[in-house]
Amino acid sequence: MDVRKTPTRRRQDNDDKGPSEASSSSSLPVLARLYVYALHGCLCELVFTAAWDWCSTRDRRMVGHSSLWALPMYSGAIYIMERLRCWLLRRRHPLPVRLLAYTIFIYFWEFSWGAGLRQLEACPWDYSEFKYNLGGLVTLEYALPWTVAAFLAEHHVIRNTLRIRLDS
Repeated sequence: MDVRKTPTRRRQDNDDKGPSEASSSSSLPVLARLYVYALHGCLCELVFTAAWDWCSTRDRRMVGHSSLWALPMYSGAIYIMERLRCWLLRRRHPLPVRLLAYTIFIYFWEFSWGAGLRQLEACPWDYSEFKYNLGGLVTLEYALPWTVAAFLAEHHVIRNTLRIRLDS
């Protein structure tokens, strides 16, 4: 009996690549990923606001709140983070550098959306009561929650969404 060892190749997951480098014929289309990202962002916002309110008021109803503006805000933000993740991973940046980049981006994104929505008199948040706020549009008190959100987005939401494949 002749037993030959065949060389084994290390499998490289497509989730560490951007959608353009992954198998584009079967990967989830951009609009579907935007949908997933929008729902994820809104769900996280509802959970966060319910938990934040419970911590400050002990309201057991756990009523979270959001706005329909959150759908395009979160879908766009997480999609851009998907692209940023691809770029940062290709350059082999360590996790702390990636989290810092994501958190800075999140603050820029929130400030930009807040400024635009304020012009329309439609901004659903106001951080003016926080000590370290900028124009009531962003607050440094949320740096840790935004960093945790960025970690979850990179390691779970984006990574797993990019793994979803559609059968022909």
